[in-house]
Amino acid sequence: MTQLITTELVELDQNLGNTPEAVIRHLASKVAAAGRATEVEGLFADAFAREQKTATGIPGGIAIPHCRSAAVTEPTLAMARLNPKVDFGAKDGPADLIFFIAAPDGADQAHLKLLSKLARSLIKKDFTAALRNASSREEIVELVDGALADKPAAHAAAVPADAAAAGAASGAAGASAVAGAGTPAASSGPKRLVAVTACPTGIAHTYMAADSLVAAAQEAGVDLQVETQGSSGAKPLDPAVIAAADAVIFAVDVDVRGKERFAGKPVINAPVKRGIDEPAKMVQEALAAASDPNARRVPHYGAEEQAEQAAAEKGEHIGQKLKRALLTGVSYMIPFVAGGGLLIALGFLLGGYDITDVADTVVVENNFGNLPEGGLAIYLGAVLFKIGALSMGFLVPALAGYIAYAIADRPGIAPGFVAGAVSGFMGAGFLGGIVGGLLAGYMAHLIGTWSVPRWLRGLMPVVIIPLLASIFASGLMFLVLGGPIAGLTAALNSWLSGMTGASAVVLGIILGLMMCFDLGGPVNKVAYAFAVAGLSAGAADNQAPWQIMATVMAAGMVPPLAMALATVLDKKLFSLAERENGKAAWLLGASFISEGAIPFAAADPLRVIPASMLGGALTGALTMAFGVTSQAPHGGIFVFFAIGNVLMFVLSIIAGTIVTALAVVALKRWAAPKTADTVESVPATV
Repeated sequence: MTQLITTELVELDQNLGNTPEAVIRHLASKVAAAGRATEVEGLFADAFAREQKTATGIPGGIAIPHCRSAAVTEPTLAMARLNPKVDFGAKDGPADLIFFIAAPDGADQAHLKLLSKLARSLIKKDFTAALRNASSREEIVELVDGALADKPAAHAAAVPADAAAAGAASGAAGASAVAGAGTPAASSGPKRLVAVTACPTGIAHTYMAADSLVAAAQEAGVDLQVETQGSSGAKPLDPAVIAAADAVIFAVDVDVRGKERFAGKPVINAPVKRGIDEPAKMVQEALAAASDPNARRVPHYGAEEQAEQAAAEKGEHIGQKLKRALLTGVSYMIPFVAGGGLLIALGFLLGGYDITDVADTVVVENNFGNLPEGGLAIYLGAVLFKIGALSMGFLVPALAGYIAYAIADRPGIAPGFVAGAVSGFMGAGFLGGIVGGLLAGYMAHLIGTWSVPRWLRGLMPVVIIPLLASIFASGLMFLVLGGPIAGLTAALNSWLSGMTGASAVVLGIILGLMMCFDLGGPVNKVAYAFAVAGLSAGAADNQAPWQIMATVMAAGMVPPLAMALATVLDKKLFSLAERENGKAAWLLGASFISEGAIPFAAADPLRVIPASMLGGALTGALTMAFGVTSQAPHGGIFVFFAIGNVLMFVLSIIAGTIVTALAVVALKRWAAPKTADTVESVPATV
């Protein structure tokens, strides 16, 4: 295994600047100079982005900036002992010991475990004292290697005795955290606690918080078992340990995996960094919650709103809730539509448009030993078409089911799917699916708030809620709403099918504007869902739905492609991070991923969004004017085989891309001062 740290990756008693940005950039340059990263800027951008999410300073004058980055070629540690100290956000002041952890995107488990072990060692006072007393780079490397190999530090004799004693206690705490992850330990106090720690990167804070909490619990005479959900793997807590616990601590910056295991337990929820900074306070809060009948509890999943989610949504108005539910439904629907649409397109490619008339008969009556008239191509075309058609059949149920899921969690899925199936049966289509999903979700949510006897709680999410919510939502669709919505859907489809000439171009402009207005947001998703909902109605003698799909896809490709082009036309107008995003935006745009333009829009919305809408409107108008069609709902240029008049499809996208790129450049040049690079150059010091 490659050595994680070498002498060339160590800086002793140097002035590396007075900000975390300067220090991180310098250490990133050392990693690259050692041949362990392909570029400085990409590594720095990833590490500094992580630092901006959560400061990496911890008590004791230590900071651990870290990241996963595609620029890193092998797991690496770079260390600096600073003079003067730099503030990395710790509550007790600036830091002088900096460990920069750089991991590749695909780091192996063995290396990740070593990196995690180093992070845990940094809360040991004897180890950090030895690092401060070290007189050479070789001594630092020896100390770090010893910590990773669990060897006594060769220079630990110079460490004060009280620090060594404290470090030994901390080390025992770390061992307890690992050993206690699966089995109950003997409890010296009346209370038992469990905890989960997790951070976005899963390398440092996850494990340091675990050790800090265990050490604090030992001092309080409390048995605490920790589950670390980090990059080097997680060993779930034994169900018996969870069942015996009086309260749970979630020190996390990401969602807890398997949260339903802790249902009903009093809970203390805080960022992972608090588990490092204030472990004793968190333990005392958990003990207090264990004795408080009114304390917040981990919900019985689907039966109650999560306490933290309820707090976050307290000020959310009805429009925001509807938007969130609709976007969730559309995002879960897209895989059904994307796969189904492409399979239908392949079926047409092999079997021709007439395959729709014979597909059912062919797939039932024929096989490889008994091919139909027309041979293998007709048989495979029929199979692909039928698989795609069945997949597309889930469009409305999936939309409705996951709208309900967004509102009521898992108990909303079944009534939502049923309401969506009823909508399809009634001919209410996409609009009926939205209405049915909302009805099912809100009814499931309402029933989930009912106060029921304890013996009935287990039946609520799996029987009672799905049953009553399905009766309510689907009953309304059958008895009251399905017919009118079906009539509205039929009228809308008839109107769209009859659009030709100038009216079709106007529709293309409107769809192009919608696709570029919020780049994957609700307006964009409404236009996209509108297109895919009608895709299955397309046919050789009714190509309007296919034209709408082509228009939506082409317009949605324009913003990321245009931003990529703009960063090439005038690099000085864009920050370093934006230029890096521009490289990725070429592929994202070609794949029809409008979200590739979001970093640019977030940084400069008043110029990027209007320019994107201008190019999107032009592309939408051109695709409609030239009758471009797409039988595939996604894939961009990579599904060229499913696009009719592919040359005009490409030319329309190119025209919109050029217009948007030139508009962005012009607006940035003359409508505002030039944007300077956000990354300062920091002179390297040796």
